Amino acid sequence: MAKGRQKLKFRLPEYVSPRNAWRKLIHAAALKAAKQQGVEYGPEVKLAVEVKLYLHGRALEIHDVDNRLKDILDALQGRMGGSKAVRKFEPIILNDRQVYRVVVNNSAPPGQSHGLGHVVVGRLP
Repeated sequence: MAKGRQKLKFRLPEYVSPRNAWRKLIHAAALKAAKQQGVEYGPEVKLAVEVKLYLHGRALEIHDVDNRLKDILDALQGRMGGSKAVRKFEPIILNDRQVYRVVVNNSAPPGQSHGLGHVVVGRLP
């Protein structure tokens, strides 16, 4: 398999409830970006994920970053609920066991962000 681009970068949609709806939005944004950027990760690739999560007002206080990270990683795997044996959504990463490093920042959104966070997925050397 060709090495391909090293980093996938995409804007993280604003959080919506229920969480599976948010996962679908994340998956759509990530898949579109992966195709546009020509990024592919095989099952042997070790990955690092960086997330800038922007939440507004009370949401900043009540959401746990570990739960939002789980939503993001599940979306990257094409997991939006339902049976794990049947994949209805194309995965961007095959398994979150490939993720060896994670950095998550949670804050109120800066003005220029329009409330959208950032995700960067890259290969570890």
